[in-house]
Amino acid sequence: MSLIKLQIKIGNQKYPIIIGNNILNKIQNLLRDNFINFQQCLIIADKNVPKKLINKVLNSLPKKQTTVHYFDPSEKNKNQKSIDKILSILLSKSFNRNDCLISIGGGITGDVSGFAASVFKRGLKFVNIPTTLLSQVDSSIGGKTGINSKYGKNLIGSFYQPNLVISDINFLKSLPKRELVCGYGEILKHALIADNKFFKFLNKNGSKVLNLKSPFIEKTIFKSCSIKKKIVEADEKELDIRKVLNFGHTFAHAYEATLGYSKKLNHGEAVLLGVRTAAKFSLLNKILNIKEFQLIENHLSLLNLPSDISKFFSLKNLNKILSFMKKDKKNNTKKINLVLLKKIGSPIHRLQFDEKKIYFFLRKELIK
Repeated sequence: MSLIKLQIKIGNQKYPIIIGNNILNKIQNLLRDNFINFQQCLIIADKNVPKKLINKVLNSLPKKQTTVHYFDPSEKNKNQKSIDKILSILLSKSFNRNDCLISIGGGITGDVSGFAASVFKRGLKFVNIPTTLLSQVDSSIGGKTGINSKYGKNLIGSFYQPNLVISDINFLKSLPKRELVCGYGEILKHALIADNKFFKFLNKNGSKVLNLKSPFIEKTIFKSCSIKKKIVEADEKELDIRKVLNFGHTFAHAYEATLGYSKKLNHGEAVLLGVRTAAKFSLLNKILNIKEFQLIENHLSLLNLPSDISKFFSLKNLNKILSFMKKDKKNNTKKINLVLLKKIGSPIHRLQFDEKKIYFFLRKELIK
């Protein structure tokens, strides 16, 4: 397939997202075409990515200029210790600001790499090669980087735009179905907050997307990236409209944290649970009508996607979930900020709710 290019413009910065199939052997050309030159390059390679795919990237780069650091991506390793390890390599090899850090991996690897690039000498060239569906449609766009702490998820971080994003569909073929579902959580969220037409496309073709059928997967990645592009270009620092990207996420992050970021629930599955929870909360607060809510319910059911929090949590988890929701970085008062849905394609933000209201709502959802 031919390359699809999407240009992101944030402030005075521009960078392209290049989407294609089997384009890893063109990395050096893509770097050159986008004026990314360097004397040294550090690759942060996700241990979960098949070695043969990482080797394709390595073979297209000058050996003497390239160092590889293999990273074990998990929410537990998304921490300051991992950043220190990367910074230590960069410092010991005397990297300068004109050199480059390349991330090859999923969202966690991209977040950690981007944060390290942002703090090294106040900014190093950064190229992101996302390898999961989740990172190709979401975390690689918009410049959010961050790490976790014992106090919660992504509470330490920076906004740092990459110089280039290269999304190769070929990476997705090595992913288990659960990882594809993980990415689908963010795709569905983008449709729900921005584009009813795209939601209808997913309703009709969701199973083809999850089975990586062409051209449905390419169209979906491009459309999902386009939605996020439009929002982050309008509001880089999440001061206003970008907050709508958090639809379902206040619940989702609390669900992940409550389970200690375990393998019982990955980020995209938590987002799907959060999207459904936020849609139900929208319905019960007379913001979303029953017909629209049922379209969302039916879509989740049709594709057999996670939607019932009572399958993951019981009443004994309720206070913990609420505690993490209160600590969410988007809260600036004692109330809890939520993004809700007026209708498919039309979100509403700047809404705040007492924790008691959310407590009784979640209590009902957990007793089934």
